[in-house]
Amino acid sequence: MRFFKRSEDTSDSRGFIQSVDAALEGIVHTLQTERNMRIHFITGFLVLIAGIYFNFGPVEFILLCFAVAFVLIAEMFNTAVEHGVDLISEEYHPMAKVIKDIAAGAVFVSAVNAAIVGYILFSRRIGTSVGDLFKMIKQSPWHITVIALLVVAGVVLVIKVARREKRLLHGGMPSGHAAIAFAVWMIVTFIAGRALISILVFFLALLIAKSRISKEVHNFWEVFAGGVLGALLALLVMQLLSQ
Repeated sequence: MRFFKRSEDTSDSRGFIQSVDAALEGIVHTLQTERNMRIHFITGFLVLIAGIYFNFGPVEFILLCFAVAFVLIAEMFNTAVEHGVDLISEEYHPMAKVIKDIAAGAVFVSAVNAAIVGYILFSRRIGTSVGDLFKMIKQSPWHITVIALLVVAGVVLVIKVARREKRLLHGGMPSGHAAIAFAVWMIVTFIAGRALISILVFFLALLIAKSRISKEVHNFWEVFAGGVLGALLALLVMQLLSQ
């Protein structure tokens, strides 16, 4: 009984991983083929970083996340509807145009909603001076860490999408795991300012990078590029936001 139970659990685990992989492939396909999706994604990514930068409260940040996610989901449904209509009939049909227009209208409504939410949330911070913003970030060090990690993850994602990598979490140039690991090392080094702590975290980052090579998920150059990219981007963000 135990043998069959473990086998079933393993099958369920593989099914879940395959489902996640298929979902990520759908996201990647939309990003690679739809210019509007790329614009919405980059805009949403920058808006979320701005939300952290302006020290949004939990409720404000949740509303911002929902607004961004709503636009991305609507764009993906719009793309799915367009592909579905084209698959059913390649010839022009007035009803097909109506279906596509309705789907595009849903994207427009979501974008207007996001613009209104963004205006309401960010307009309250317009009067704040740049100096006050930097002072606010300095008083909340975790904000700098979050922004640095988001920037590293975002740049890695953009590079993989630009290179048309099919799997975002498994293989490809550069290694996202190595980038995040060495970004954490740089952040800890920058904040802690102690050699011993920096060395320990550096070896942990090396172990993570080595594991990606040992498991043959990445080659040496993919891991090396990810590590250098993560460390340099984290250093740049820390220097800019800590001045």
